[in-house]
Amino acid sequence: MGNIANIEHSLTKLNGDTMKKIALFGATGQTGKLFLKIALEKGNAVNALVRNPEKVELKHPKLNIIKGDVLDSGDVDQTTEGCEIVVSLFGHVKGSPKWLQTNGTRNIVEAMKKSNTDKIISLSGGGLPYPEKDQPKFADKMIRFIMKVAVPKILNDAIEHHKVLSESGLVWSIVRAPRLTNDAPKGKYRVGWVGVNASTKIARADLAAFILKQVEDEQFHFQMPFVSY
Repeated sequence: MGNIANIEHSLTKLNGDTMKKIALFGATGQTGKLFLKIALEKGNAVNALVRNPEKVELKHPKLNIIKGDVLDSGDVDQTTEGCEIVVSLFGHVKGSPKWLQTNGTRNIVEAMKKSNTDKIISLSGGGLPYPEKDQPKFADKMIRFIMKVAVPKILNDAIEHHKVLSESGLVWSIVRAPRLTNDAPKGKYRVGWVGVNASTKIARADLAAFILKQVEDEQFHFQMPFVSY
């Protein structure tokens, strides 16, 4: 695969030539809204499962809004039906169940098998360990320690959701990111591992662009790349 540490990706290089039908979970989140916008701009069709459809301000002929919950298997089945790929961007908010990402991902995996959808891209944080590639520095270790103490629910849920994907038999990638900002996109970023050619932040717009690139790209199948500036 070669050394990916110095790869820079440009927004202008997003591959929109082959259109996909995407099942999207987390379309009303800050990153999800940006992903939805650029995915449709590139010509993809999207089934988006949302609990509150009124939060989806975007209107598009290729956008199908499904009202429901990722923890309801029937809603998830409906969302993945006829789709070629899943993009899972949902995450914890105040009051979320302890195993939201794990159980939601388990529902998605089962639905994918029913609908013969074989590829999923999931979003997580840099605290999710990937010992095969990561080389965490002192600051990275401190962040993970703080997460274990302050938000163990989120970290443990991320770890378990990785297990669900790794045992699913599907083609999966987990995109990890550091602190997210609402800054304007730079149009370029680095892809590496925690502690390897990585920084401490990235704009949500650039993160969304990288996730969309993975819809077509096969470079990070069965891996957990870390995206930052």
